[in-house]
Amino acid sequence: MNEDAPRLPALPTLNTERLTLTIGGPEDATGMVRFLRENRAHLAPWDPPHPEGFETLEFWLRQMALSRRDFTEGRSARFIIRARGGDPRGPILGRCNFSNVIRGPLGTCFLGYSLDHRVEGRGYMTEALGAAIDYAFEGFKLHRIQANYIPTNERSGRVLRRLGFTIEGYARDYLFIDGAWRDHILTALVHPGGLDAPPTWP
Repeated sequence: MNEDAPRLPALPTLNTERLTLTIGGPEDATGMVRFLRENRAHLAPWDPPHPEGFETLEFWLRQMALSRRDFTEGRSARFIIRARGGDPRGPILGRCNFSNVIRGPLGTCFLGYSLDHRVEGRGYMTEALGAAIDYAFEGFKLHRIQANYIPTNERSGRVLRRLGFTIEGYARDYLFIDGAWRDHILTALVHPGGLDAPPTWP
């Protein structure tokens, strides 16, 4: 065993009152395909164009392997959301991703999330994001989280406000979504502890 090798962080499991969040891996690929296919129409107004093969098992086997690798390298933390106490390979209720991580003096990332249309209105996303954000600050060593949403996506805006995100700007023609360039409201949440210096990873 190489004692000089860097110690990689353990894959986290986050539990809330009703939910369990884990870093997705290849074993979650089948569940992710099902989640995406069953929520295609629900998510289409808010998602950018998908690459070819997006809803195939082969695509998600690759993506989930990359998800694990990127986590250990500190580049993203992509969580799968399931019901707490249920089958660990049971239905996926949603996902939340901390991606495009920039470390050093900026210490930031972008947050994205989605929820199964059948469980909306129950506070699941607010509950899941509360735990995930705590981990992003304390476990994943970030200073700032950015989250942007289309102005007509009022549900997403309410979730972010409940979590303490503040509006920082308005970007015109920000992303190409659902066949057109869409404006976005830009929000961010800063580490509540006020870090004195950029933390290292891992």
